[in-house]
Amino acid sequence: MITIKTSEEIELMRESALIVSKTLGMLAKEVKPGVSTLHLDKLAEECIRDHGAIPGFLGLYDFPNTLCMSPNAQVVHGIPNKTPLVDGDIISIDCGALKNGFYGDHAYTFEVGEVDPETKKLLEITKQSLYEGIRQFKAGNRVGDVGFAIQKYAEDHGYGVVRELVGHGLGSVMHEDPEMPNYGKRGRGKKFVEGMVVAIEPMINMGTKSIKQLNDGWTILTKDGKPSAHFEHDVAIVNGKPELLSTFKYVNEALGIVTNIEDEFRAK
Repeated sequence: MITIKTSEEIELMRESALIVSKTLGMLAKEVKPGVSTLHLDKLAEECIRDHGAIPGFLGLYDFPNTLCMSPNAQVVHGIPNKTPLVDGDIISIDCGALKNGFYGDHAYTFEVGEVDPETKKLLEITKQSLYEGIRQFKAGNRVGDVGFAIQKYAEDHGYGVVRELVGHGLGSVMHEDPEMPNYGKRGRGKKFVEGMVVAIEPMINMGTKSIKQLNDGWTILTKDGKPSAHFEHDVAIVNGKPELLSTFKYVNEALGIVTNIEDEFRAK
């Protein structure tokens, strides 16, 4: 069942989402060759708690850490460890925070040092596919409209769109209805209405869309071993239109990225 949020609840969710955004912005300065994902995980937990929230992933479904850290061919749900990042890696960092009874859930794929042009393009297209999907999250549209927009943009650039893992509704529970696939047909699926909040999160592979799971029961990898990218935003329908609750502003500031792409999804 889809849970519609009041304007007051959406503001509480914005607070949780922005804590995650600020945590990702802090991590953007720390992602570099030689740093372990376990070290980054500890920094993130401290940052979230310093903002009066608790880590949203820690203990959720028995997950052992604050962050899902997925380098290179890992798609999502990687477990932080002591292995240092190396120059040329990419690393998907998925982070959650719980405050005032509501979750924020937000992800960004970072470059580690100097990344090859082909992989850079994968990150750029995946990030843009996220905004293509967000644009379709408006009152009267349906789940398939978002999935179609993401799928078309990614596949038009020759990439594989993961089918088994999807975005989701978000609220007082981390995973609510509706499921938000990154593929689909226009006009199909549940209809979007005022007050819905979802996490939209394309997971796009450089090669095949097929995936496999490690024996740890968590880590998902591409079946062909090629890189995968993952970007995620929390979005509400306000006045019939998509409004971002999370932001890449803090990441952009840390990395020196100048863009106004999020402006169309901000309250006027």
